[in-house]
Amino acid sequence: MLEKKSIDYEKAVLIGIINQAQDETKVTEYLDELEFLTYTAGGEVEKRFVQRIDVPNPKTYIGSGKMEEVQQYVKENEIGSVIFDDELTPAQQNNIEKILRCKILDRTGLILDIFAQRAQTSYARTQVELAQYEYLLPRLTGLWTHLERQRGGIGMRGPGETEIETDRRIVRDRISLLKKKLTKIDRQMETQRGNRGALVRVALVGYTNVGKSTLMNVISKSEVFAENKLFATLDTTVRKVVIGNLPFLLSDTVGFIRKLPTQLVESFKSTLDEVREADLLLHVVDISHPNFEEHIASVNQILDEIDSSGKPCIMVFNKIDQYQPEIIEEDDLVTERTSAHFTLEEWKKTWFNKIGDNALFISALNKENMDDFRKKVYDAVREIHVTRFPYNNFLYPEHLDEY
Repeated sequence: MLEKKSIDYEKAVLIGIINQAQDETKVTEYLDELEFLTYTAGGEVEKRFVQRIDVPNPKTYIGSGKMEEVQQYVKENEIGSVIFDDELTPAQQNNIEKILRCKILDRTGLILDIFAQRAQTSYARTQVELAQYEYLLPRLTGLWTHLERQRGGIGMRGPGETEIETDRRIVRDRISLLKKKLTKIDRQMETQRGNRGALVRVALVGYTNVGKSTLMNVISKSEVFAENKLFATLDTTVRKVVIGNLPFLLSDTVGFIRKLPTQLVESFKSTLDEVREADLLLHVVDISHPNFEEHIASVNQILDEIDSSGKPCIMVFNKIDQYQPEIIEEDDLVTERTSAHFTLEEWKKTWFNKIGDNALFISALNKENMDDFRKKVYDAVREIHVTRFPYNNFLYPEHLDEY
């Protein structure tokens, strides 16, 4: 259970579907993640509704019978938001809103809302605002009607609050203006990256909430904001780090997630350029998550989309202090042993076999195995540095006793 602080959480229900693309187990996992997203945005999930349906209803996403069930529950329990796990079409969102008469969000809208909360710098706020406007443009009609009825809370941050009378033409003009602003900032960011000198660039990448920022704090001895919520880090942080006598640049980037909205991938192009231009990737994985291998696949897919899949990469399996395999009782003759029952040593052997010695198992929070981590990163950075900057000499000790 997620620990709730003494603040007001908005009541929400989640809706998902079972079909050929996602079975019941997969839907449960997606809804678990959606619940964490909802909690991060300031909501508390009261109930989940799941329907087995081959093809989503083009008008209301779910069938009429299930919609009546949701409608009754929303009315009886004063639910503020109904959140769908998949992206809704503007027509679906408008139709559902008329039936349920409360805020209707999909996964994309929810992630955009969290990004609006997390954006701290002017650059990040501009990126989020552009993504929000592009998402909202085809949904203006439905958005304005429910803003008249209920304001504030999840999904209501950003341009919707202040531009209640905005029509499509003005929104398009705003999108054009934001794109020009981002293009100008992108050029400035590119110049900044070019002025960093002859230093190897290392980027932390990984699924959201795997401990990248905690690891960043341990390595760089800085205070990057870290929290047990999704997308705690939105603005890219770059620090100069020295291991042994070898300096390099380390960047902490925004976490990836399944079904990452295309609007965000495009809007955060410059942020992702930190990954594109990195010489070495540290792919951080939360090994305590039961589906961490799927998270790895999701991150690799996004890396492939941004042309960064072929870079040198070290797999860093974090949170070994929290890893607990499922135990099979000795008298249980039915349950088949699966990867869920692997010990940490078995996972190590599995990944060492897959990728050789480019795998590390650490706990950034408890600083376990950090000497191995520093040695591995040092060797990788040194190899890149010697190859790329042969005339920029450093003294490389045979053995690193201090970092």
